[in-house]
Amino acid sequence: MFRRSLPLLFSLPIILLACLLFVNAALAETRSGKVSWIYDGDTIEVDGIGKVRLIGIDSPEKNASERDAYYLRQQITRDSLRHIARQAFNFHMQQVKNRKVTLEFDRERTDSYGRTLAYVILPDGRMLNRLLLKKGLASVYRRFDFRHKAEFLKIEKSARDQQLGLWHK
Repeated sequence: MFRRSLPLLFSLPIILLACLLFVNAALAETRSGKVSWIYDGDTIEVDGIGKVRLIGIDSPEKNASERDAYYLRQQITRDSLRHIARQAFNFHMQQVKNRKVTLEFDRERTDSYGRTLAYVILPDGRMLNRLLLKKGLASVYRRFDFRHKAEFLKIEKSARDQQLGLWHK
């Protein structure tokens, strides 16, 4: 009986390894396209893909909204929110408008609004999501888990400590 189960015993780790490789390949999938439109600090339009919401970050809206509540609790004024929203928009115009970007995906591919969720990689290899956090033009979107959440929280803390963007006193 032991001889019959021996092949199964050796094949089980191979099957598990194949499953892990498949899951990692699915998470590492990328797509590229040109940024054709900037909606706001955390949403862009990419040709051939559609509306893309940057995973893991939240940037203030151009106009007052119920999403301001989080920032107001952080003692960030409405005027500051609108100013940061304009800065984030302008940053996108300089960094990504009409440029080809690569999108990297996480576990969830779309949000409840049908937007593609992605990490946006610039032509020079930098991640746009990280840059916005580093400059204080966005905060970490805490409601959901995502691959880079711990790293993003550290980056936001650094921007807070340096009083950059949203965190300027």
